[in-house]
Amino acid sequence: MATKTETKQTYYESIIKQGYSRRDFMKFATYITAYMGLESSMIAQVAKSLETSYRLPVIWEHYQECTCCSESFIRSDHPIVADIVLDKISLDYTLTLMAASGHQAEAAKLATMEKYRGEYILCVEGSVPMGDDGNYCCIAGKTAKEQFLEAAEGAKAIIAWGSCACNGCVQAAYPNPTEATPIHKIIKNKPIIRVPGCPPIGEVMAGIIVHVVTFGRLPELDGLGRPKAFYSKRVHDSCYRRPYYDAGLFAETFDDQNAKDGYCLYKVGCRGPMTYNSCGTIRWNNGVSFPIQSGHGCIGCSEEDFWDNGPFYERLTGLAGFGIESSADTIGKVAAGVVAGGLAAHAIAANISKRKELKSEISSGKSNEKNLER
Repeated sequence: MATKTETKQTYYESIIKQGYSRRDFMKFATYITAYMGLESSMIAQVAKSLETSYRLPVIWEHYQECTCCSESFIRSDHPIVADIVLDKISLDYTLTLMAASGHQAEAAKLATMEKYRGEYILCVEGSVPMGDDGNYCCIAGKTAKEQFLEAAEGAKAIIAWGSCACNGCVQAAYPNPTEATPIHKIIKNKPIIRVPGCPPIGEVMAGIIVHVVTFGRLPELDGLGRPKAFYSKRVHDSCYRRPYYDAGLFAETFDDQNAKDGYCLYKVGCRGPMTYNSCGTIRWNNGVSFPIQSGHGCIGCSEEDFWDNGPFYERLTGLAGFGIESSADTIGKVAAGVVAGGLAAHAIAANISKRKELKSEISSGKSNEKNLER
């Protein structure tokens, strides 16, 4: 009987085998390069890496979570993300999506951990309960804490998917009975990428994986370990309702005329001014919309302790990022004052300019008269 040998495939070979064309592949390379925040000149490098790079072994662990991160990933805008990156990136272990279960699933994970020690990427979805020595969440006869420490030991890097893994999310909300703990507070000796959100955007997740594949290193991170390409700006900064905020025009309730006219939702609890994420630029559901566009304020799900940051429908009393903390009312008054001052200044400048123009015309006319007299 012939023994089955493992045949390695590059990402490009996997894509072609799945029935996609070269044109589809290049569209995907262009698409994912843009989402990673890279210049168009980098498309060729991304495509070349996907053509020549072999699969990246991935172990995807699930602890205290609702699986919304996986759901977001498989519903990415581009089909190749789900059909190729998710499938052919070698998702060696994920309880949610793999066909195997029970002993077979655990055996697959152990085989990957041994064969690719120091090479595989560990993706973690969910917080780790540290209370009662981790006995709140047991998998295959081991606590989540034990499972995580074993998988992390041989990992090349760790990606924390979603707010559960990044900051504990709802499980860590007061009084946090299970002592739900984000992974960066447990592991200190491994590179960790934090991708917060409840859930994070599928294109963001795909972009991070493709970045690691393309460049062989982690993307540039901010001080909190988040990829700068996706978390460098506040939702507020790219919100189409921002001009209303600057003008001091707000919806007072969700059913008033101001809300219907698309005014800023800050006064009904929007956390956009304090939340760093790409919702306003990448959006959701194939780029169709995002919470604020659908009429609901941002709840700040990618920020730490967002469950304990006050009621979702109560406006913030102060805003960071404006020098002195100011309420929206103050900002609106200042904005109105600036507009009024700007109009007055414009009127004065226009009058001065007009006077100069008239003087010039008069002088020119007198000069012409003298020339005619001569």
